[in-house]
Amino acid sequence: MEITGGGLLEVRVTSADVGKRVSVRYVTDSPEAGARFTDAVGVLTSWDAGVLTITRKSGETVRIPELRLVAGKIAPPAPARRRGPAATFPELSRAAARAWQPVESEQLGEWTLRAAGGFTRRANSVLPAGDPGRPVAEALEAVRKWYEARKLPAYVQTATGAEGTQELLCAELERLGWEREITAELRIAALAPLADLEAGPATGPGAVRLSRTLDEPWLRRYRRFTGGEQAVWRQVLTSGPSVWFASVAGTGEVPAAIGRCVVDGRWAGFLAVEVDPEQRRRGLATAIMAALARQALDEGASAAWLQVESDNDGARALYEGMDFAVHHHYHHYRQPEA
Repeated sequence: MEITGGGLLEVRVTSADVGKRVSVRYVTDSPEAGARFTDAVGVLTSWDAGVLTITRKSGETVRIPELRLVAGKIAPPAPARRRGPAATFPELSRAAARAWQPVESEQLGEWTLRAAGGFTRRANSVLPAGDPGRPVAEALEAVRKWYEARKLPAYVQTATGAEGTQELLCAELERLGWEREITAELRIAALAPLADLEAGPATGPGAVRLSRTLDEPWLRRYRRFTGGEQAVWRQVLTSGPSVWFASVAGTGEVPAAIGRCVVDGRWAGFLAVEVDPEQRRRGLATAIMAALARQALDEGASAAWLQVESDNDGARALYEGMDFAVHHHYHHYRQPEA
């Protein structure tokens, strides 16, 4: 916090600083000893009617009455990560979008409206990459009508926690009544160490099969697959610059484990890594990741990314052990009920 020459804390943020990253200290309501003061660091997303709203890296919002402020200042950019490749939010956002493409899309200014028959939120949500060319409320009404015509709920995918992410848009969506349904982490890591991972004794040499083809056994293991419009599912799953499917044989015709990798320049995106619940803790996910990483290295990639839902503690622990670091969080907001 800022300290003046006389040793006093000082508030050096104002409503003119909305949109900037700030650090504040404020008085809490907690009666617990030692909990009278607390801190918040994030993007100042609003300052209205005497209340500040700060959006933290995770997307969590903190509302603070200005009368409770004790100190505050503009914060420097978040420190660089100590591990993982250098990456910008726009670069990763574009790579992730190319790895999971919709069946249909349309531009609304710099927003992309995406649809794929309802198969996953990622392929059926707006990707707001800039200015929609009209006021946000008006743009969202156009979004609602576009998805309504396709008999789909309207979603907007946003991100928080990195340089250039969309904290202000998140705040506006919440103000307009849009509800956040899910939050996930986009994590990154160096690719070469993944290729050197030891899969464990349960998987021998050659146990992982790589293929360019999305086959029926792979789909049977994929937990999101429930039949229906197979052409839509296949179009989304096979989309991307260079797509590989991995599987480890299981009992019968259903693989014990599967995974998908999209190689795109220096990036290798890992998606749909799933293991039969009865076959977990045998190193199968590690074997899938290592085999796909070796293939991506052969194609010239050097960095890896993946997405994991924030409440999936098991997967988060697995990827943390592989040295994947959180780059930013992304969220899906659903249109308010009529």
